[in-house]
Amino acid sequence: MSDTTTHLRTSLMLNENLKKHLSDHLDQNITNTAALTGGDINDVYKIDTVTKSFVVKVNDATAFPNMFELEKLGLEELAKTKTFRIPEVLHTGTFEDQSFLILEYIDAAPKAETFDQSFGEQLAAMHHNTAAFGFVKDNYIGSLPQANTEEPDAVSFYINQRLEPQFKMARERGYSFEKLDPFYKNIESLIPREPAALIHGDLWSGNYMVSEAGKPTLIDPATCYAPREMDLALMQLFGGFSSLTFEAYNSSHPLTEGWESRIKLWQLYYILVHVNLFGGPYYASAKAILKQYL
Repeated sequence: MSDTTTHLRTSLMLNENLKKHLSDHLDQNITNTAALTGGDINDVYKIDTVTKSFVVKVNDATAFPNMFELEKLGLEELAKTKTFRIPEVLHTGTFEDQSFLILEYIDAAPKAETFDQSFGEQLAAMHHNTAAFGFVKDNYIGSLPQANTEEPDAVSFYINQRLEPQFKMARERGYSFEKLDPFYKNIESLIPREPAALIHGDLWSGNYMVSEAGKPTLIDPATCYAPREMDLALMQLFGGFSSLTFEAYNSSHPLTEGWESRIKLWQLYYILVHVNLFGGPYYASAKAILKQYL
């Protein structure tokens, strides 16, 4: 579900009219463009001027309304914490039928020796930021809408704003799930009564990069205030994070007892997202998790 990386590719060309429009926004001529590898949602480019480089993300304004304005909100919320390096958002807008987002370009580098430990400590610090469960606006998880209506506690947030919309979407796509009511009843007693934490929301290995200084940088968020274990569960779903990162996190911000037994519960949301995006084996995985908590 990632869109921004720094690996060049050559299969895409930036529309010349849009290129001129972006030059006007930057108040300087674009001297070179190169496509970057990213996700399936957006086209991503590195654009160079005489003085500086930028990243621009482009998508269909009709298919994904307000996606970049919402991404901007999320990035800025994460940046306020002063925990991770977050690319600065320079402009968002729409030109003809395309939406665009212009970001600071960060040149990737090898990890510093302390990278893994720093990642855990910085994530713990970010999770200390709290507000009501939800977010100021609904946003996206990948290309799917993500509901963020305020809820009074972690249980109601996870069921009403995360699981239920995905189950509903899955039913509309022909994927059926049984015994949801007893499942919801069972998980009520499992979810910790912790305050909401500011989470990245889509924290898999494709959504962080290494800055010029070798330090962790977060990109492509699905930001909200939610149970903090959600970030940690997704980090373990597809791999790519060191055990030292989790140890450093737990030392800085100790997890509630039994957190390992809840990993699959939190992963269910992200697997349901994949059911609705890709179907296939994710459907069986989602049903297996449901069975585990019945």
